[in-house]
Amino acid sequence: MPSSESGSVKRARGGETALTLAVLATLVAALLPVVRVARPGAWLVGSVVVAALVLAAGFVARRFRLPAVAVTLIEAAVWAAFMTLIFLNGTALFWIVPTPETIREVPDLFTTAMQEIALGAAPLQGTKSLSFLIVGAMGLLAIIVDHVIVTARMPLLACIGIVAVSLIPAIAVPREADVPAFVYLAVAVLALLRAETRSREQPVERAAERTVGVPATAIGIGAIAIIVALVATPLLPAPGVRATSAFGPGSGIDATLQLGDDLRRPASVEVLRVWTDAPGAPYLRATTLSRFDGAVWEPDRLRSVSLATGPGLGPVTVAADIQLSEYKTTVQVTNLGSRWAPVAYPAVEVTGLNGAWTAVPYNRTVLSQTASTQGQTYEVVTDVPRPTLQQIRALQARSPDPLDQTTALPDHMPTIIGELAKQVTADATDDYDRLTALQRWFRGGDFTYSLNAPVENGFDGSGAEAVAKFLQQREGYCIHFASAFALMARTLGMPSRIVVGYLPGSATGDKVDNQQVYTVSSQLLHAWPEVYFDGLGWVPFEPTVSLGVPTAFQPASSNPIGPTPGATPGATPQPTDSAAANPNDPNLVRDHEASGTQTGSTNPWPSLSIVFGILLLLALPAVARNVRNRQLAAAARAGDTASAWTIVQDAAIDLAIPVAASETPRGFAYRLVGEYGVPPAEVNTLLVAIETASYAPRRASGFLESDEVTDAALAVRASLLRNAPASRRLLALLAPRSLIVRPGSMYAAGAPKSRAG
Repeated sequence: MPSSESGSVKRARGGETALTLAVLATLVAALLPVVRVARPGAWLVGSVVVAALVLAAGFVARRFRLPAVAVTLIEAAVWAAFMTLIFLNGTALFWIVPTPETIREVPDLFTTAMQEIALGAAPLQGTKSLSFLIVGAMGLLAIIVDHVIVTARMPLLACIGIVAVSLIPAIAVPREADVPAFVYLAVAVLALLRAETRSREQPVERAAERTVGVPATAIGIGAIAIIVALVATPLLPAPGVRATSAFGPGSGIDATLQLGDDLRRPASVEVLRVWTDAPGAPYLRATTLSRFDGAVWEPDRLRSVSLATGPGLGPVTVAADIQLSEYKTTVQVTNLGSRWAPVAYPAVEVTGLNGAWTAVPYNRTVLSQTASTQGQTYEVVTDVPRPTLQQIRALQARSPDPLDQTTALPDHMPTIIGELAKQVTADATDDYDRLTALQRWFRGGDFTYSLNAPVENGFDGSGAEAVAKFLQQREGYCIHFASAFALMARTLGMPSRIVVGYLPGSATGDKVDNQQVYTVSSQLLHAWPEVYFDGLGWVPFEPTVSLGVPTAFQPASSNPIGPTPGATPGATPQPTDSAAANPNDPNLVRDHEASGTQTGSTNPWPSLSIVFGILLLLALPAVARNVRNRQLAAAARAGDTASAWTIVQDAAIDLAIPVAASETPRGFAYRLVGEYGVPPAEVNTLLVAIETASYAPRRASGFLESDEVTDAALAVRASLLRNAPASRRLLALLAPRSLIVRPGSMYAAGAPKSRAG
């Protein structure tokens, strides 16, 4: 006997080593998706190291048979010492012992990291504060997971938590599924479940779980993870802020041209209120995108100057004979947390913003690294160029800088883009007419505005291939129209870029200083192209069918005293006074953005898909429980008595009946008969079988019929469910605790209760 016990302990210790390594591998698998949010760097190495140190400390502490609380405290001490050594050693004793001054530095690092996440654009730079947050969170996750798996023996619960953590970056920065990373995570989770089972010391319990428990629950949890990651996650509403606030209030501005998810949201909220002395509500720009690598348009990262103390945005420079009209626009932010402040174009002065804001003279935008637009009210002064039709026709759409990236085209661009650009503009004789020909072609009736068709056909993006598919199918939304227009202009040798911002809002009927107040909703988030004219600057165009106001300039002869401000868009398309009767009026097409169809009808499928996904998720525990019961019963009929006993233990756990490790099978069986009214004959049959299998395994074979033992276990389970209160029975069926709570664990044990009802 001593040698047998010694061998059992050695196997258990070897199993704990494998279990610790499996936990580390699973944590690393959960960490990899963070790479899509933060650029790989020292934080990645630090996260792996801190997890390894924490798990190693717990492993060593358990070798000395220390209590669970002591193990957790030792792990926490190792985590604190590591974080202090790496990030806070300047104020610590011996570089690892925190002092009060060290502790005071932590809130500043945390606050800075939160601001970087809220206001930065993914992938974020691995700054000290962001690294502190990620590495610290990884260490805490290691402590929690180690406790839940090794101490509480609840590996399924820990695995569900790990899978949920790994999904957060994918939800925050939606992209195509990273199949290799997900496969690695799934393999790590299954290996962890297997390692946890083998680390147990009880031979009978281990045999039972090896035969059915691990395969059933491993397959179940794997299926749940796959469904959540590949089916349910795309149905979730995308976050309003990928490059802005993920934690604070308000919607956000997507500067990555992934606007489709935002526009397809069923809910629309007001984000801005605007009033102006201009003839109509202006477009409001947030940022521009000039660099195109063939797959994505990237936001401009240009020189910025302080808005408060620097030279600001600077004056608008145009040819001497072109008129400038000055307007003042007030923007009141009601529900928008963004690092970019939406401004009318071309802005020459922005006042009233609180916080550290900077101006980018190149694209006349305003942004901040530390402040947010939420709750701000500010005034924008614009000098809008008003060239006549003859004046703009005389100008060339050419960049003064031959190295300007606004004319660059990717290698191997689909030929359809350039061919259609030449075909559509073949009859035009100047650059402006070529561009208006493109604009008329897009808006002329051959194209359809749709938020759903591009997704169904796999080109929900702005890359060259997506543009080529859009030009073939001729159905899409603002991203496709803007990207196609900009690329076609570049094939004609014209500098172009894309602007992200908001369409003009709709009139509310309210007035401020005798100026009409316009409301701008989150569904008016928009993208449009601009082309640079030498001597005039950047001129916007509106190719998106059924949205906005197309760019058009009037001949000088039609207005002897100068261009009509409301009819000539200048540097930003402006609605005319008759826009309310215009089918292209943005006030009339707001429902198109919100509904995702051109007719304004409601598409029920997104909502139904979400409801179906939620119902599917709610049903998964019951399905997994049923599958496990069937596999346990099959194993029991094949001669595995431990599986029959597990059927009864799982049913008790589901009904909140204590299943303590310290209680013998006989004591448990007597309690089921005396307190919960199960049939004594079936319990006795099951008890004799499990005791014989445990203490006289050689006699077990042929002692009782397997079918008889299995039927007894199923009868006891049915009796437990039948005698339980209806509410408890329903909860046991829909949310079975036995999927995550193991018999004999601290969460399965408890003070025995008398049967209610």
